[in-house]
Amino acid sequence: MIKKLNINLYDSLFALLPLSIIFGPAVSLINIFLLILIYFFKYFQKDHLNYILKNKAIILFFLLNLYLIFNTLISIEPSSGIFRNFGFVRFIFLFIAINYLFYIKKYDFSSFKIWTVIFLIVVFDVYFERYNGTNILGFGSEDQDFGRRVISFFKDEPIAGSYLSGLLFIISGYIFTIFKNKNKSLKIIPSLLLLIFLTSVLVTGERSNTIKVFVGFLLFVFFLDYFKLKFKILFSATFIIIFFIALYQSEYLKERYIEQMYNLFFTSEVKAQEDLKKNQYLRLYKSGLSVFQKHPVFGVGNKNYRVETCHEDKHDKFDYYCTTHPHQIYIEFLSEHGIVGTVISLSVFFIIIFKILRQIIDSQNYIQIGTFIYIITNFLPIIPSGAFFSDFNVTFFMINLSLMYAVNSKTNIFERNLSKGR
Repeated sequence: MIKKLNINLYDSLFALLPLSIIFGPAVSLINIFLLILIYFFKYFQKDHLNYILKNKAIILFFLLNLYLIFNTLISIEPSSGIFRNFGFVRFIFLFIAINYLFYIKKYDFSSFKIWTVIFLIVVFDVYFERYNGTNILGFGSEDQDFGRRVISFFKDEPIAGSYLSGLLFIISGYIFTIFKNKNKSLKIIPSLLLLIFLTSVLVTGERSNTIKVFVGFLLFVFFLDYFKLKFKILFSATFIIIFFIALYQSEYLKERYIEQMYNLFFTSEVKAQEDLKKNQYLRLYKSGLSVFQKHPVFGVGNKNYRVETCHEDKHDKFDYYCTTHPHQIYIEFLSEHGIVGTVISLSVFFIIIFKILRQIIDSQNYIQIGTFIYIITNFLPIIPSGAFFSDFNVTFFMINLSLMYAVNSKTNIFERNLSKGR
């Protein structure tokens, strides 16, 4: 009885992860810590330690954490990134805890029902705000600093698109799994829902996330055996048509996605050069590369980009753009971690991600495929992005990475060593 209650609490905390993220970093942090504590105090055994320390993914994560601690020591202002760097260890333990949860649940995906409900509420709220000006709680307006991008339940931050994209392919994978063995008339339902989910990201007005989910959608359709080739082509074409119809139905979206991009690349050469000079993201990229050129080996340190670029004596001298981060993942790594840190960090992530690619493709575990697609779209070049190691972004990244291993018995880190003792 007590063991069952422990599992239910363990599972409930996992099921509420998407909701805790909506409430903010403090709540999601508490949720993650409780998940970790339940694993260590209720389930952890000595033989777990022996195996965990031999697991290649875990070893690589700890090496990355050691590097991040070193990064703190060589930062231009260590206090700025100390909590971010030392705190990364919680995601290693979260990775372990989520893998063990799905191991003891025997890969029962029922907790994703709660995730789906939460996700659907946010999707509805995004559409509601786009067409009514405010969300169902009254948040949002047309005169905010970031324009008319949808904020949904996030009050004063335009991150609804990031939130949706962080869950979209997990939820889609779960729904496709449910309908995989249904009759043909019902099997169209997941495809229709996927189109609704994708369009919800579009209407948030977040261009970079829209591009990422668009690329992710094409990969998702390509990898899944749910679709036959003819349907894959038809489905992709349908989405593209719906995409442009949705754009032209909204003056704001048409301006943001089409007119601004057209003016930047297809107007007269003189005007294009002027627009390029004024373009915020190009100025950010140039600033980030300037920081990298000045600190090429180790960078300025995690969360120290602001410290460097906003310094009064350096701002004008080095043509810096004062902001929190350069808004592009590779430039962020180069400016804050230098060549050494960038090679270490990306090598760790890419090895962990691609070492199980064969199992992902062969197993046709739709949730696992969804997490893989979300993860790799984070590394698309050129496209603007949020700060990688910020609480919001790294939480979604590590949840997806944890699930990518956890939901499949062929990749779960506990399956091979502990299954005999079940």
